[in-house]
Amino acid sequence: MSSRDIILGRVRRALGEAPRGDAQASYETAVDRGYRREHGSRTTEETVDLLAENLADYRAIVHRCQDEEELPYLITRLLAARGPQYVLVPPGLPPEWMSAADPTRVHDRAVSTTHDLDKVGSVVTGCAVAVAETGTIVLDGSPDQGRRRITLIPDHHICVVRVPDQVVSSVPQALERLDPTRPLTWISGPSATSDIELDRVEGVHGPRTLEVVLVSGE
Repeated sequence: MSSRDIILGRVRRALGEAPRGDAQASYETAVDRGYRREHGSRTTEETVDLLAENLADYRAIVHRCQDEEELPYLITRLLAARGPQYVLVPPGLPPEWMSAADPTRVHDRAVSTTHDLDKVGSVVTGCAVAVAETGTIVLDGSPDQGRRRITLIPDHHICVVRVPDQVVSSVPQALERLDPTRPLTWISGPSATSDIELDRVEGVHGPRTLEVVLVSGE
C-alpha cells in the first residue's frame, strides 16, 4: 500500500461513507454539519459587553453611545482629538452622523488614487456585523462602509456599530448574515504585525488606530 493510499483512506474515514450519486449532495448528507453555534449562554447585554472586552483586548478603542442623537457629538470629539485633517466619508454614510463635525470631507470616488487617499487622516464608516466572541468587525462594502481601500489606507478608522442589532455572538451567526459574494473585510483591532522577536508594529497594512463606537438604539 502506497503513502497515497494511506492518506486517502484516512480522508475517507474522516468524511464517512458518502452514498453514491452526486458528489456534492453526497458529502452534504454524509458529513455532520452540526457545529456549535456559540460558546455558552449570554444575555444581549452580556454579548455586547463581551464584544467591547474583546475589541479592547485587540487594542481597539471602544466608546459607548446611548443613542444616535449623541453620536454626532462623539464623532466630532474623536475627530477633533486628531487635529485639523481630511476625513474620508463613504457615499451612504448617514449624514446626521457628521452633522456636528466640520472637517474637510473627502468623498470616496473611483478616480481617487492611493496617493490621494494617503493624504486623508481619518475615515468614518458603519459596519455589516460585529462578532462578540472574537472581537471582530466585518465590513461588506455597503454604502455606509464604502470600498475596501478607504478603510485600509487612512491611519485612523472610526467604525460605528449599532447595538444590539448588528452584534452576534459567534462567527457562524455572522456568516448567516453576510453575502459571500460581497467584498468582506474582517477586522480584529488595528492593523499590526510582529517580527521574529515579537516586536509589535501597528499600522502596517491598515489603520494604526481603530475606534469603535457602540451606539444603542435602532
